[in-house]
Amino acid sequence: MEKPATEVIKGDGWGRFPDDLEYHSGFGNHFESEVIAGSLPRGQNSPLICPFGLYAEQISGTSFTSPRKLSQRRSNTVANPTQLRWKPVDIPDSPTDFIDGLYTICGAGSSFLRHGFAIHMYIANKSMDNCAFCNADGDFLVVPQQGRLWITTECGRLQVSPGEIVVLPQGFRFVVDLPDGPSRGYVAEVFGTHFQLPDLGPIGANGLAASRDFLAPTAWFEDCPRPGFTIIQKFGGELFNARQDFSPFNVVAWHGNYVPYKYDLSKFCPYNTVLIDHGDPSINTVLTAPTDKPGVALLDFVIFPPRWLVAEHTFRPPYYHRNCMSEFMGLIYGGYEAKADGFLPGGASLHSCMTPHGPDTKTYEATVARGNEAGPHKITDTMAFMFESCLMPRTCPWALDSHFRDLDYYQCWIGLKSHFSHDKTDVKSNDLQNGNKSG
Repeated sequence: MEKPATEVIKGDGWGRFPDDLEYHSGFGNHFESEVIAGSLPRGQNSPLICPFGLYAEQISGTSFTSPRKLSQRRSNTVANPTQLRWKPVDIPDSPTDFIDGLYTICGAGSSFLRHGFAIHMYIANKSMDNCAFCNADGDFLVVPQQGRLWITTECGRLQVSPGEIVVLPQGFRFVVDLPDGPSRGYVAEVFGTHFQLPDLGPIGANGLAASRDFLAPTAWFEDCPRPGFTIIQKFGGELFNARQDFSPFNVVAWHGNYVPYKYDLSKFCPYNTVLIDHGDPSINTVLTAPTDKPGVALLDFVIFPPRWLVAEHTFRPPYYHRNCMSEFMGLIYGGYEAKADGFLPGGASLHSCMTPHGPDTKTYEATVARGNEAGPHKITDTMAFMFESCLMPRTCPWALDSHFRDLDYYQCWIGLKSHFSHDKTDVKSNDLQNGNKSG
């Protein structure tokens, strides 16, 4: 049960988030929203004089010449193929807001070239005060792990709890408040494209994330002076400041399909194998940021929610593998089925392109010990996720040198032993009979 709305200490004039915030429902829809009836211009975007003496502004999320169906309005690193894992980072003692507490783990590509991604984590213990953030480089997908976020945007307000996600598109100004105090979570950033729902293919019309379950804010504004208000803008990976004496959240009405939105992960409809073998994680994709190559993602957001495991004669946890995609994993709550120890809520792991990984020794031994007689089993009280990309990330020195890095991660596979058994005489006779050799 969520806590009731509480006051957030900010500058004069900031209110509270009501418990019954209203949202628009749907993904990629064209919405209209106005706080004052009649404030949204009718029949055109830029009338000579707007209603109530307002100004008209448009935010474009795609180039002006994009196809109509795609049109939306509104550090130094190093390569490292080693399996990497991090323990949860402690909440700092000194006052730290969402922007001060945002740190980069890895990334690939370039915001200047409009192609790539970055993965960040955040730790914060205070609300943003008399300032707002704007990311000119790309879209943020934020995954809270601890503490609710009250997010004020130019389109309105969003309350985002652990177990939900929020997408803050490129160019929008926003403020993050912390009604529960300390907060921690994960952020994926994509350059040059936007998140969309994955194609369902043979699954058909229903399943995975339903468009109706995505919620966009309704219009909200404030009209009061903000002396010394600071806009912090991320541009080309660097931060720039601008001062103004008014709030950026003065949008009385808006319309369009380029808006912030949130999604409750518990509404995801998972699919799984019902007879044999382990399905690939693509069946758990919530959102994807595509590349120009069909079926290849710049970044997929994949979750591992509660679900039934029923496959017969099958190693049910994720199998050992090397992947041409790079995989960054996080854990919101509970445990992860492939790691018995060490992978904790608020922690993370990175397995880059073709880096071997899979279940730890305890998980493997416990799974094979149950044998083929293991009946249906439901995974409960867990929510792990993965950011998966076709690009090869480079890791930031901070992440490699951090004392939160689990330098003993490799030991989770120590103890894996050979279960190979054969009769040498039988092998030899088979080789001679079949005229072949093992290879």
